[in-house]
Amino acid sequence: MIGCTKLLCGTATVSGITKYSHSSEDMPSHLLQFSSNAAPIVVWNMTNRCNLSCQHCYINAEDRTYAGELTTDEGKTLIDDLASMKVPVLLFSGGEPLINEAVFELGAYAVAKGIRPAISTNGTLITPEMAQKIKEAGFQYVGVSIDGNEEIHDRFRGRKGCFAEAIRGIRNSLAAGNKTGIRFTINKLNYHVLGDILDIVEREKVPRFCMYHLVYAGRGKGMADLDTSHEEKRKTIDLLIERTLDFARRGVETEILTTDNHADGIYILQYIERIRPERSEEIKQLLKMHGGCSAGEKMANIDPWGRVHACQFWGHVSLGNIREEPFSAIWRKTRDEFITKLRDKGSHLEGRCGECRYKTLCGGCRIRAEAVSGSLWGEDPACYLTDWKEAGV
Repeated sequence: MIGCTKLLCGTATVSGITKYSHSSEDMPSHLLQFSSNAAPIVVWNMTNRCNLSCQHCYINAEDRTYAGELTTDEGKTLIDDLASMKVPVLLFSGGEPLINEAVFELGAYAVAKGIRPAISTNGTLITPEMAQKIKEAGFQYVGVSIDGNEEIHDRFRGRKGCFAEAIRGIRNSLAAGNKTGIRFTINKLNYHVLGDILDIVEREKVPRFCMYHLVYAGRGKGMADLDTSHEEKRKTIDLLIERTLDFARRGVETEILTTDNHADGIYILQYIERIRPERSEEIKQLLKMHGGCSAGEKMANIDPWGRVHACQFWGHVSLGNIREEPFSAIWRKTRDEFITKLRDKGSHLEGRCGECRYKTLCGGCRIRAEAVSGSLWGEDPACYLTDWKEAGV
């Protein structure tokens, strides 16, 4: 995750981070991307069931009951184990987590165990009553997915009217006092309305906006051809830089972030080198602390059936199952070749990623590389940095 606001506006500093000794235990949630702890942020897809059918869903969720998903008691056992590891954040995802009534009991249980719970949702089910239940359970963040304007969003999500429902959900969540953000997965069909989405963010006073790059996994795997071009990506980040600085100038209290393409951080670094070179060294240090793709290190995923993955997009590679062995034991294994190499990816990268001077700050997306070239360590096809920029010319 690349914090555009943090890097461009100086809302995160090396000195401000080091006072926490790089520990995620006491670090504020907005700085966790810079922690060096072994305990990861955990995304738990607590159900595969969803009331929508999104084109880019990474787990192919459907509106039906799935057999064998983790029970509430198993969820509590999992949370006990995560608490023993001092996992800082547990993100309840799906499918649609708000379909499962146990999410409130489990969220409150996580809070009691010292874990910060968050929810990733399509927003359509957040009535005023639901928003209050989210608040009372102690959830610290609600991320709502918006894929474009009404026409584009409804087409992507597979149901007419779900855009309006999601906007109402955002309003209800904010009115209840929940910190609520918008998540936007960019692709060829919606990149041209990014500015409109940022207008919504400002108009609705949404405090956080995160733009996701397309990852070729699940139903999204068939959308590789719909990923934006390198030139479109550069124009996209130029727009985000412009709007981030504009928000800061006008006092719009919204944090802008991107995720799933760490070239964004390098692009911002190069912008800072041109515009404010005196800040470039600190930006480099912040990107070094961040460390590029966090899959298998600072990020972990558990699917509805208890299988552990390096991140939510690595569903086709299982590291073990929490029904057979605690998550903590699975995560700390060193004999698994896949996870060992993923945690030392800089030593295995090939092609442009392997030759790139920024590989320790980025590392590319290994899932996209594997999906396109068949090689886990190949170059990330979504890297939009030009060769002259990589050469530092």
